[in-house]
Amino acid sequence: MSIPLIDLSKLTHDSGAIRQSEINALDKACREIGFFYLTNTGISSELMAALMREAKRFFNQPQDAKNAIDIKSSVNHRGYGNIGEEQLDEIGHADWKETFDMALDFPKDHPLVAKYPTMYGPNQNPSDPKTVEVLQDYYVEAFQVAQKLLTAMAQALSLEDDFFTRCFKDHVTVLRMIHYPPRPANDHDNGAGAHTDYGCVTLLLQDQIGGLQVKNRQGEWVDATPIDNALVVNIGDLMQRWTNDEYVSTAHRVRASLPAVHRYSFPFFVEPDYETNVECVPSCATADAPAKYNAILSGDWIQSRFDATYAYREKEPV
Repeated sequence: MSIPLIDLSKLTHDSGAIRQSEINALDKACREIGFFYLTNTGISSELMAALMREAKRFFNQPQDAKNAIDIKSSVNHRGYGNIGEEQLDEIGHADWKETFDMALDFPKDHPLVAKYPTMYGPNQNPSDPKTVEVLQDYYVEAFQVAQKLLTAMAQALSLEDDFFTRCFKDHVTVLRMIHYPPRPANDHDNGAGAHTDYGCVTLLLQDQIGGLQVKNRQGEWVDATPIDNALVVNIGDLMQRWTNDEYVSTAHRVRASLPAVHRYSFPFFVEPDYETNVECVPSCATADAPAKYNAILSGDWIQSRFDATYAYREKEPV
């Protein structure tokens, strides 16, 4: 099954007929493959290019400069992650990539930081203010896209328009920059091992190198070929739980870069407030198909997945 295209401008169109037709296409994509391209997002190509430029500058810094904001020194998982820090495929190699993570910047004296210190708190920012400015601009733009998309998904599921978006007051949505350097040896197949994402949805901006692959229902790996100015969107595990497995969180991976090839991508992990109570939405449970999962706080779920993925967190005292 190929990856479908969904047009955000049609999901928000003034014409009810155009809007409903695209909502139906979105619903089909979420149920059948859990992946789609999102076009006409409203994010300018100039901002996308600026983000790519700043990522290259950031990752091209001396290692000492990147290590100054090492994610291992951040209680709330913000900053720079070195190669091998993350292992998404629990039975494979550690991922061959380096990363930078940021989210909403909460001051240390904020009540949520005291209550959930491993999920809320200050960012560890790059030293160059221009890089920080571009990251913040993209974060704001991508979040607006996510809110429009989540509204359309609520409509597709016959829910109130703000069913999902009202859960994003103090959200833990993460913007990540990723650099996949040339692989060191032929036996290191994956830049990022096969995995599903943790949260609601992920909006991915990728360069033109390629390498992202999605596992279809036949168990075949399908290339998510880059499309100019389009985002690749996938359903996360939390949304699959929320919809009682109606919307599917699909395995995907990134093949390791070839010798002398550098790849960059920018996933935007859309994750709600920590205290969002995630239980089966009303339209996804019936007498014949009752809720499969117990209710869980969004933050508890995401925290458990973090701890299983990052080696450095395993060393932390319980």
